Amino acid sequence: MKKAPVIVIIGDGSVGVIVAAILQKSGYDIMMIAKNDARAKHLSEHGIEITGVSGHITARIPALGDITQLKRRPDYIFITTKAPDMPAVAQKIQPILPDECKVVSFQNGIVEEKLAKIVGKDRTIGCVVGWGATRHPGGVFEMTSKGEFVIGYLHKAADKQLEVLAEILSHILPVETSDSILNHLYSKLIINACITTVGAISGLLLGQMLKKKIYRSLFIAIIREAIEVADAMKISVPKYAGKLDYYSLLHWSSARQNLFLMAFGFKYRRLKSSSLQSLERGQKTEVPYFSGYISEKAKECSIHSPVNDLCTLMVKEIEDGKRKISTENIKEFILS
Repeated sequence: MKKAPVIVIIGDGSVGVIVAAILQKSGYDIMMIAKNDARAKHLSEHGIEITGVSGHITARIPALGDITQLKRRPDYIFITTKAPDMPAVAQKIQPILPDECKVVSFQNGIVEEKLAKIVGKDRTIGCVVGWGATRHPGGVFEMTSKGEFVIGYLHKAADKQLEVLAEILSHILPVETSDSILNHLYSKLIINACITTVGAISGLLLGQMLKKKIYRSLFIAIIREAIEVADAMKISVPKYAGKLDYYSLLHWSSARQNLFLMAFGFKYRRLKSSSLQSLERGQKTEVPYFSGYISEKAKECSIHSPVNDLCTLMVKEIEDGKRKISTENIKEFILS
């Protein structure tokens, strides 16, 4: 029989744990790298419980508290930590990577360019995680929504190892392989720059934001700048989740834009920004990897991006304790 690939999953947050549990249940050889030895022991000995749209799963997942404890040769390494933790993780694994091992980024935003500089572009695989997950007290993790994965290399077309990865991930949800993964990553980045960043600045749930015209105008301004940057980078942005067409949205009348965003806000009214949750825990956010990415690329392309610049700055000031999370922050934006 063909040997199953060895998969190492770094990061014991909700996405990493759910991926590990489902793949282990599907017969794959899984090893997790947890935040520390205590959490590794809990995963290995006490186990976890998965609920939600994935169904009910309980699992004990083999885990280590540090990547340096790993004695096996992985075929794939999944990095499922928050984006700010990726560079340190990549630096740590780089010296021990087997030649044929692929490193898959599951982060929000676009980190793949930085990852490729550390582990090599031929090893780097980008992955758009198009589904939701959260952690509840007591070691219970919930898949909150279904969706799909999109995977691909930054610099080359799909190969056999990418197809094997697609087969592996298909045990969780449908998988699309792409020869233009940056386009798909950028599509998700735009929605994060709206929902996640503005939620962190204001402290509001999505439904609370999109009830108000000023927030809807801010979302449109963020998208407009992001698409202008994409055009300069020669990125053709696909529909997000196969449904949200940014180009069409920008060409609609103001009335139609507002109706769409109000309906979108009502549908996902309880959605809370993951970066807001990070700030509430005293942690750094992933905002530099979406709003900040737009600002960075805008500067490189000599494009004016005042809205995303200010979004990025505000979140940095909140992280540094120089600004409060508040709806008052919205008054500083100049919107046409």
